[in-house]
Amino acid sequence: MQDREIGYVRPDDVIAALESAGATLLALPHKGFNPGLSQIRLDIVQSALDAYGWSGAAIRLPAPGPEEIARMDEVLGWLSLIPARKYVLRRLLGARALVHPLTARYLYPWRQLAKMLHTDHKTVQRWHKDGIEILVAELQRTGKA
Repeated sequence: MQDREIGYVRPDDVIAALESAGATLLALPHKGFNPGLSQIRLDIVQSALDAYGWSGAAIRLPAPGPEEIARMDEVLGWLSLIPARKYVLRRLLGARALVHPLTARYLYPWRQLAKMLHTDHKTVQRWHKDGIEILVAELQRTGKA
């Protein structure tokens, strides 16, 4: 194994940091105005169980702490290191970083990203790799990691 030098950044570490930041972003509580609440309808009771307030338990996402939120802000800020002319790579890395905090599944699998970009999933994987390489080079150059 190779010793880690100061300022050396591995692509796997960058991917893990992006996925962790994406999971933290998705774990943030959704509060604020919701346009769906502007139309209030009274629901008709469908069964006796509903009448007594019985409902299945909803699993709540663990709320991220301030350290996790600060790290998320820092890591997602790395995406701005990718040149503006390569905005597709920025968007691709950002979309691929969104990982569900409970199931650890990607919100956008390779094939779905390929369909949105009208290309092949192997091409999307290569673009992702290119974006990570650009990000690693910029992080090593600037020393932000």
